[in-house]
Amino acid sequence: MTNHPSLTPQKVMQNWVSSVIVKYNFCPFARQEVEQNTIYYRVSTAINHDDAVMDMLDECTTLDNESNRETSLLIFENGFCDFGDFLDLVDLANAMLSVQGYEGKYQLANFHPDYVFADSDEQDAANYTNRAPFPTLHLIREQSMAQALQSYDDPQSIPDNNIRLARRKGEAFWQQLLKDCHKKSG
Repeated sequence: MTNHPSLTPQKVMQNWVSSVIVKYNFCPFARQEVEQNTIYYRVSTAINHDDAVMDMLDECTTLDNESNRETSLLIFENGFCDFGDFLDLVDLANAMLSVQGYEGKYQLANFHPDYVFADSDEQDAANYTNRAPFPTLHLIREQSMAQALQSYDDPQSIPDNNIRLARRKGEAFWQQLLKDCHKKSG
């Protein structure tokens, strides 16, 4: 058996964005950002809430100062493996966006390897619409999102379409895709 060097969390997440989010159109706006190279992938070594929130706020400052970055994925390579702990981070991060004056400027999406929607069964394939190889906070410019949604015919249909696709493909399909993100491509 050949031993291949493991990919960096950044590369794994780039693979995920391309092979899951863009390929299966979970976010109809992602393809353009991938093609224009305007997504920033930052790997955080934070393992506690305070350090993670500080990293998120640093990303907000960076987005303020670098208009060529449309969005940032803050990837936690070692922290927040427990989904409940991660949800606590999401709550704190959203509160800090508000406290720091970023509410209305940036919004958070979040992804986790064990993501489970509140009213969902753990094995529901629909959870894979928010499952990623690493716990991740996604900072999105609200103004850009508003513009993108205006140009999309039926934005309210996006989550339902994603859930239908995820369930049609099934849990095993998505599990394999997530595993494949850790492998070198081509």
